[in-house]
Formats: sequence, C-alpha cells, structure tokens
Amino acid sequence: MAIPLLKYAPTSQNSRVKAFRVGSDEDPKGVSLDKAFDRNAQNVVIESAYRQIFFHAFKVDRDTILESQLRDGQITVRDFIRALCLSDTFTRSFYNLNSNYRVARHLVEKLLGRQVYGKAEEIAWSAVIMTKGVAGAVDQILDSDEYLENFGYDTVPYHRNRVVGSREVGETPFNITSPRYEAYYRSILGFPQIVYTGSVKSLPTRARQRRGGFPEDYLPWVRSLPAMRTGAASSGNTSMDYLSKVPYRSVGR
Repeated sequence: MAIPLLKYAPTSQNSRVKAFRVGSDEDPKGVSLDKAFDRNAQNVVIESAYRQIFFHAFKVDRDTILESQLRDGQITVRDFIRALCLSDTFTRSFYNLNSNYRVARHLVEKLLGRQVYGKAEEIAWSAVIMTKGVAGAVDQILDSDEYLENFGYDTVPYHRNRVVGSREVGETPFNITSPRYEAYYRSILGFPQIVYTGSVKSLPTRARQRRGGFPEDYLPWVRSLPAMRTGAASSGNTSMDYLSKVPYRSVGR
C-alpha cells in the first residue's frame, strides 16, 4: 500500500528562498533543448543529461533510440531524464549498490538540483521508494512543482546555488559528495585506486649529496663508544632494582 509523501521541514528559514546576488561566471548555466537549433547544440543537451545523472556515460551506457527521439522532438528533456533514472545502467550501477536513503538523496540532488532538507526528507523519499519503487519516486519528483518551476520540460537539471554569498567557497558538487558506490562497495572493489601512468623522474645529483644532519651519519661515532663495543653491552646493570632507588614519601609527611 502506497503512503503519501511524509511532511518535512526545511533546514532553515532561507532554504526555499531564492538567492539574491549579482550574477557572475560561477553561477550555474542551464542547458535547454528549446535553444538547441542544430545537431551540435542538441548533442550538448544530451551530454549534459548524461553527466547530470551518470556523471559520465560510456558508449555502452548510451541509449541511441532515446537520443534520436529527443532530437526528433518525440520526447522532452524531462522524459529523457526519467528514462535515464529508470535505465538498466542506473539500476545496476547505483540503485543495487546503495540503500534507499542514498538513492533518495541522489535523486533529490540530481533531479531538483539542491541538497536534501536534512534527514527528514531522506526518510520521506525513501518511504516513497519503499512503497512505489524507484519509478514512483522519480515520477513524483518530476511531477513536483519545484521541478517544473525550475527546469520545466526542456531544461536539463543542474546544481542550483553553487555560490554561497556568505562564504568564499561554494557548495561541493554532488558527484563528489554522493559518489556512485557506497563505502561498503568501494572497499570491496578496492576504491580508491591510485594509478600513476607518468614517467618517474630521477633526483638530480645535488639532491643526492649528503649535507650532514642525518642520524645514520653518527653511527660510526656511536659504535666507537666504550659502551657500544662488543661484550660491553652485556655488562650493564640490567638486574638493578630502580624502584628501590626512588625516594619514598609517606602520606602524613
């Protein structure tokens, strides 16, 4: 039995208030199909949609039939985004490898272009996923007033409000804060892996010169000391009772 979307409150009073600031080059730029008049511009829209949902789409992950339908005007960008969220690639490489909470947070970030309003919104959307599945959650997000007011039918969703007026550093991109694999599966797959493909540079001659100050430079001097000679180390007072040599202080003194 499907339950309605649970009520959740914004994290602050300004969470749903549009930012009032002067535009800059750091502001997000929306990609819309209604402004794509040639094939190159249409390819930009398609690539932006793949990057928004998958972060990167390999050739095997692309759906040429959906791309041709989008170019011919048979489907909208909103329909194309929905198909990507319900594709086998998304199900196999993200939904099956994460909990409902992370899937809900990922869908909100990717489709609505903002961070979730706290844990309450994650729980609310995860309940929708539990009762209606991913398809029901995606349809409910795409049919919401927030999505239609910000992106409509022909604009690819993007990360809104990357620039924060009160901070020098804006919000971190969603593909970094919410990676495709959860920590448990990243540990199984051995991520992160650092693969260096460049050439190893050798140190110059001046860097290999000994300039003094290294501990190993004092080894010959230490070995020449009487206590460090052969047989001298074994003659130490190892059986001495050091605790008996410590002055005793009584409690009443």
